[in-house]
Amino acid sequence: MLQSHPRLDSDAFSRLVPGAYPAIEALGDAASAGELEGELLELINLRASQLNGCAYCVQYHTGNALKLGVPRDTLNLVVVWREAGIFSEREAAALAWTEALTLLAETRVPDDTFAQARRVFSERELAALTAAIGAINVWNRISVAFRFAPAVST
Repeated sequence: MLQSHPRLDSDAFSRLVPGAYPAIEALGDAASAGELEGELLELINLRASQLNGCAYCVQYHTGNALKLGVPRDTLNLVVVWREAGIFSEREAAALAWTEALTLLAETRVPDDTFAQARRVFSERELAALTAAIGAINVWNRISVAFRFAPAVST
């Protein structure tokens, strides 16, 4: 059973492994320095975090997406994006790529998912998207392992 309290907080982790956060941030920064839209990056961050069960990151990236102007209804439907019918071809390809990479052991990244992504993303964009997905998955693994508490207003 999952514990509802943090095992270690974010600040403590940062103090214990001082180079970790800057390294992960650098990967995320490199990915976002390209041509990918901030809103798209927040959608993939949210989807990976949902798949990984990372409450901290779901809350964090939902807040970021709202600040960028992503409608709340869109964010609510990310979890069922295939059925929702509201996501663009580019968003759908990014979400499919996110799922394939996040669930790597299960999917082995199918050729059709790659082909879908290559239809709408340049080689450079797809590389940046892949780096961004890698970064959020690292954040998720740290946050889930130590049960970082999400910031929620009461």
